Amino acid sequence: MTDLLPSYLQGAWWTSPRGTTDEDGTRTGGTVVRDASTGEEIVRIDATGIDLAGAVEYARTVGQRSLGALTFHQRALLLKQMAVVLTEHKEELYELSKRSGSTVRDSYADVDGGIGVLFTYSSKGRRELPNATVLLDGPVEPLSKDGSFLGRHVYTRLPGVAVQINAFNFPMWGALEKFAPAFLAGVPSIVKPATPTTYVAEAWVRILVDSGLLPDGSLQLVSGSLPGIFDLLRLGDLVAFTGSASTAAGLRAQAADGVRFTSETDSINASVLGPDAVPGTPEFDAYVKQLMIELTTKAGQKCTAIRRAIVPAPLVAPLVDALRAKIAERVVIGDPHVAEVTMGPLVSTAQRDEVLRQVDALRAAGGELLLGSTDAPEVLRADGTTGPAPEGAFVAPMLVGFADTSAPAVHEVEAFGPVSSVLGYSTVAEAAELVGRGGGSLVTSVATNDPQVATELLAGIAAYNGRVLFLNRDDARTSTGHGSPVPHLVHGGPGRAGGGEELGGIRAVRHFMQRTAIQGTPEILTAITGVWHTGAGTDRAVHPFRKSLAELRLGDQVESGLRPLSLEDIEAFAHSTGDTFYAHMDEQAAEANPFFGGRVAHGYLLVSWAAGLFVSPEPGPVLANYGLENLRFVTPVKPGDAIRVTLTAKQITPRETDGYGEVRWDAVIHNQRDEVVATYDVLTLVEKELTPAA
Repeated sequence: MTDLLPSYLQGAWWTSPRGTTDEDGTRTGGTVVRDASTGEEIVRIDATGIDLAGAVEYARTVGQRSLGALTFHQRALLLKQMAVVLTEHKEELYELSKRSGSTVRDSYADVDGGIGVLFTYSSKGRRELPNATVLLDGPVEPLSKDGSFLGRHVYTRLPGVAVQINAFNFPMWGALEKFAPAFLAGVPSIVKPATPTTYVAEAWVRILVDSGLLPDGSLQLVSGSLPGIFDLLRLGDLVAFTGSASTAAGLRAQAADGVRFTSETDSINASVLGPDAVPGTPEFDAYVKQLMIELTTKAGQKCTAIRRAIVPAPLVAPLVDALRAKIAERVVIGDPHVAEVTMGPLVSTAQRDEVLRQVDALRAAGGELLLGSTDAPEVLRADGTTGPAPEGAFVAPMLVGFADTSAPAVHEVEAFGPVSSVLGYSTVAEAAELVGRGGGSLVTSVATNDPQVATELLAGIAAYNGRVLFLNRDDARTSTGHGSPVPHLVHGGPGRAGGGEELGGIRAVRHFMQRTAIQGTPEILTAITGVWHTGAGTDRAVHPFRKSLAELRLGDQVESGLRPLSLEDIEAFAHSTGDTFYAHMDEQAAEANPFFGGRVAHGYLLVSWAAGLFVSPEPGPVLANYGLENLRFVTPVKPGDAIRVTLTAKQITPRETDGYGEVRWDAVIHNQRDEVVATYDVLTLVEKELTPAA
């Protein structure tokens, strides 16, 4: 650690000219950041003199240019490589995080969670996005009878910078959940960590910088404040904020028109114990364990933590007793450097004092302390001794009970630490109503094994939550838990929770892109999107199955001749496959069918024959057929009809790490009257270059 933590701006590390060390070793300048357990000074933070205007311009120019030169797949591959590099440095990140109060278990959520986000977006980017720079949204919209004028929705990346303002509790996961989808979209990021854990953010950024994997300008770090940042932002820029609802409101008001502002803020999340989940059931045990985990992980400093335990009124006392026993059995409070410690301190003494103030506010509003104490707890120190540690930010887990469940404070006041309130309910409808009083939450969990209870609760609480977890005996062991967002699903929530959405797979990537409706000819849309559209140019000079990816072009096409179909063909297919459905085998029954009016060929017979009509059977660059998509049977084919197929190269997707790629083919089957019989996409794997044998 240096005396003053640097920022990474415009491709170089920068330290404020303020903040010096005198000859006697005294440090001056900046905001002091201290060890959460011992109070020892770790580092100082000061961004005085920072060139934010230069950083923003660097992102808009150098960052946009370097990311714009890459496809979705190339960016996704870089995310995987970044994840691998960070994995190699996990232990040092764990060790550093201990100074912020995080146990190794806490770091699984932050360090491993952040790395997992990179891995997930790398995988989803290569599986769900094209190897291109434009993302399609929905099917083509015909806008003229002759097909010469089409419409389509596309996503393109925002042309500016994503300013990401993060909270102190997850300096790695919280930052990477924003950075990964922005990077995949092709938008450069300026990351501003919260002061108490900036040194952890600086560490993972330094690891990535040293790896050489970051495209120029794609990631910048501000170790300090962002004075006047909103004056520098304009249409095409984005701010993604995580923190308190009041701070979010103040920042949102500063954003100019056209600057996107998304927020994920504090929320009074709930967890409902179903009426069937009585003591002795797996659901009750799972609920108690989950509540203990949410109180103690990160010392309760999680935006997704359980703040209101909503339980059947007769079960309040049994729940408190069970939780007290679970905490006594599992929880050891102390310095995370000690292996036996399972719960560390809050991030700072200032945060400790704030949590205790909020507990006092809950008690003043009618709350009764049912478990725990506001006194300084006995803790296990780094030297192995036990006792109070006033220099540390330690707070014991607490449960606050409310006889009056309608008291406004319990639904509005958040003690951002190891504190939950307990509310008793009489009916499922009342439980749902209590959840809604939180004004919008990131998550509510429900422990029940009764599908009717789950259905009734979802109907009453879904609109107030970004995520709902149902916990029972079958998923208790495999569940990721109430307080653990996953990159596959949306993280966010309505109302007080901020109204934004982060994560959610490719949905989050679209947050950093603009959806635009484009209109034009098939030829123009083909050029823009990288997907062949019916009516665009075609080439039948060489069978497309004889071409490698290097030679293949959109519109390369093969059209077969007609193949007649007999009743004997239909019956042979039925007997060989076992598909003797009446429409194929029983003339009288088929005539009564309103769709057919007589015996018809199997749809899969037609698809099978079509493959025989378009295939080029000799060994060549086509390696495998691995599926069909969007198959629709349009016109029945009867004995005496004939079919032909037209196959056109629709989309070509090279794989960055393999010697082959995916080709999507547009397949259309017609009958002898040129009526469309079936449409579908054929997926094949094709070599990038012809092998000598081919």
